[in-house]
Amino acid sequence: KVNCVQFNEEATIIVSGSIDSTVRCWDCRSRRPDPVQVLDEAKDGVSSVKVSDHEILSGSVDGRVRRYDLRAGQLYSDYVGSPITSVCFSKDGQCALAASLDSTLRLLDKETGELLGEYTGHRSTAYRLDCVLSEQDTHVGSASEDGNVYFWDLVEGSLALSLAVGRGVVQSLSFHPTLPCLLAATEGRVQLWREETFQPE
Repeated sequence: KVNCVQFNEEATIIVSGSIDSTVRCWDCRSRRPDPVQVLDEAKDGVSSVKVSDHEILSGSVDGRVRRYDLRAGQLYSDYVGSPITSVCFSKDGQCALAASLDSTLRLLDKETGELLGEYTGHRSTAYRLDCVLSEQDTHVGSASEDGNVYFWDLVEGSLALSLAVGRGVVQSLSFHPTLPCLLAATEGRVQLWREETFQPE
């Protein structure tokens, strides 16, 4: 069972994370049925993967965030403790954000693993929910099992906004890469949210 997939920036490789505790890399051009690389360091299912130009970030049910530096051939691992549901890079590439089943988001320094911030107030105990960073790294966002999407100030850690998206679990979020627009998936619908003052270019 595959939990998550992601293209690399050139769209030449697909990276998948699955319930068998592996991250697998697939070559799009050759279309061979076998992966070109298997990363099997996780001790439990891989719930989330993100890919940068030379790194793979993964979150696992074993409570660890793993970062594979493909250029240096290095693995960096940070123990969070609670099963991880979602990971993402900050836009500046300096930090990693991890969401876990103890209803907490954690912002980690990518190089040192230092805990830079914790964000709470949402509910995440049973589902694989997404976390996001806003397009300018100013806010941390999370889906929630209570039908809301929560945003916190990245630096202060204070709750900045609670969006009532629906009655059921909000499972998936995606922030536009350059504009203040948010996609949220809940109860069989995908919603687009943006500021009232938003002017399309």
